[in-house]
Amino acid sequence: MKKQDERKDDEWLAPVYGSRWDMSSMAKTDIPDDSMRGDQAFQIIRDEMGLQGNPSLNLATFVTTWMEPEAERLMQLGAMYNLIDEDEYPQLKIIEDRLIRMQASLFHAPKENDPVGMTTSGSSEAIMLGLLAHKWQWRKHRRDKGLGDSRPNIIFGADVHTCWEKFARYFDVDMKIIPMKPGKYTINAHDVQPLLDEYTIAVGGIVGTTFTGQVDDVASINQLLIEHKKKTGQDIPIHIDAASGGFVMPFANPDFAWDFRLEQVRSINVSNHKFGLVYAGLGSLIFKDKKDLPKDLPFKINYLGGAMDNYSLNFSKSSSMLLAQYYNFLRFGKEGYQRIIDAVMHNAVILENYLTDSGHFEVLTDTKFLPIVVVKLKEEFGFTVFDISGELKKYGWIIPAYSLPAEAEDISVLRMVIKENFSHDLAEKLISDIKEVIRNLQGQTTSKPTVVKEHRSKTKPHHIC
Repeated sequence: MKKQDERKDDEWLAPVYGSRWDMSSMAKTDIPDDSMRGDQAFQIIRDEMGLQGNPSLNLATFVTTWMEPEAERLMQLGAMYNLIDEDEYPQLKIIEDRLIRMQASLFHAPKENDPVGMTTSGSSEAIMLGLLAHKWQWRKHRRDKGLGDSRPNIIFGADVHTCWEKFARYFDVDMKIIPMKPGKYTINAHDVQPLLDEYTIAVGGIVGTTFTGQVDDVASINQLLIEHKKKTGQDIPIHIDAASGGFVMPFANPDFAWDFRLEQVRSINVSNHKFGLVYAGLGSLIFKDKKDLPKDLPFKINYLGGAMDNYSLNFSKSSSMLLAQYYNFLRFGKEGYQRIIDAVMHNAVILENYLTDSGHFEVLTDTKFLPIVVVKLKEEFGFTVFDISGELKKYGWIIPAYSLPAEAEDISVLRMVIKENFSHDLAEKLISDIKEVIRNLQGQTTSKPTVVKEHRSKTKPHHIC
């Protein structure tokens, strides 16, 4: 054993900074040969994280960027528990079932029904699982009647998240996409009706669109499908993508029917890591009734120590986010969520009003639905929304500029997602910085629209939120 005075400085005296690790390049392609102290490894990685944007000023993402310290302690506790190990950790399955029931109730699942569901890694997984269930239901119905089951299709608007197109490609389903048009960025029954046929497995409705934060006219689509069912006998379900709006609409617009109150709505996904107010990595899929999930889709698994059903695209995962969501439900209750949603909606209105009154912007969204502000420039000012977005980065703000999907691609917008930790003071600071950016841009003699147009023409807009 080495004597104390024979040890290297790095083993007991060297500070975190000033060691030999700070005087050489860190390993980037191979695992390093030597070890280092934990505090040194921590500081190196922490410093690298500091090279990125400030999450508190990131208005691009819908994802939660702040949680209470008690929730973070529970997340640390949950990190060691594999959620899939139901036999070893049965209480986790009980907590997951509680969360599904709570959300089914929030989304007005009928009392006489037996709703089922599962937590997922996010809404992308939840959407794929929900739509896959509807495809299997459609296929079984066709086969039971001796009908062909090739070329199934799904109907949705161009306002969807990329994962809808991923589902269609990965699971061999034709897409019938309803394009956006200037001034019309959502879909309704009139858009859907001519696209329905015997091969339609489902219609998608979006509650909080990725592009403009608006809500599809789900009620009219529901009525259309009820009438279609009466005429043809074909029972076409609606899957609601409430990734962004699922935890906002029940509090901001409780009387607005978009959920299980509508007959044809059979499944809903929600991103808990958005306005469920937990960090990234948790979504939920809820079916109105257990009969909406085909019995032969979940896998029967017994090699983890006990028999269990599993319906997922992923398998092993930490329990951290599950515990974080359960904490939020217990901690906030409906009263707390109401207060938080009221606050973010209030701050969104403040920002929307300023942008409208400035004379430079036209607002595309309506903040009565979601705390999302999407604007375009009212006219040619010699600069673009891309210029504004780029200049705001110099102030620390992360605000995306992008063009809308097909048939509305000539419209370029800025989108600002107002979250829990975006305070009134931050709203005032952002307004002040936007004013200064516009003054600076107006004082410049050149802008960069040509570069933007070239980029826009070659890139199909897809947004990950």
